[in-house]
Amino acid sequence: MRGGWLVAVLAVAAGAVALAYGAGVDGTRPLLLAIAPVVPVAGVALSYGRHADPLYELVASTPSGGLRLLLTRTAAVLAVSLPLLTLTGLLLPAPGTPNAAAWLLPGLALTLTALALAGYVGLRAATAVTGGGWLTAVLVPALTGPGGTPPAGLTTPAETLAGTLAEPLAARLAEQLSRCLDGPLAQSAWAAAAVLSAALLAVRRSAYDRAYDRLEQR
Repeated sequence: MRGGWLVAVLAVAAGAVALAYGAGVDGTRPLLLAIAPVVPVAGVALSYGRHADPLYELVASTPSGGLRLLLTRTAAVLAVSLPLLTLTGLLLPAPGTPNAAAWLLPGLALTLTALALAGYVGLRAATAVTGGGWLTAVLVPALTGPGGTPPAGLTTPAETLAGTLAEPLAARLAEQLSRCLDGPLAQSAWAAAAVLSAALLAVRRSAYDRAYDRLEQR
């Protein structure tokens, strides 16, 4: 696994804590929950391919360079990102937002979906489509919703404008995340997506044999 990716995950976690407690930014947990499901997806893309393997030519010529290696890298990415970002979420104040573990099934489902889609369009395109689709689903409704009134205590025009934009945005993001993550129905849907993606991977496993270079470049 690339050291740069691990540093990036640690930076996301540390940045969220710093924003919440150092800068006093409200709504840090909703922002983390919006980003967290795409972190393992991006990690898989960055940990697989010629850019991540000094022994690329050797690995590409072996049967293990396909699905087996892809799943090994994916497991390593999940083993780091899932507990680290969930623990970070637990440390953040977030009244009225989904719990810190609510992103785990969506994160797993999106990662498996990207792996399944990679067999058709390549890993980079699959992770871009999967991660971009999630971010669009949660961020666009929050960004395009109606504005609100600024919280009390803001004196300068800049503070008033920032408060007017930030507080309703955080609330809308939390509301959208609740739709996507909260409740048995949403979690069951994510579980079903994970199972279906895993089943597709199993059915098409032969398509990944000796497909190291093809998965990366397609």
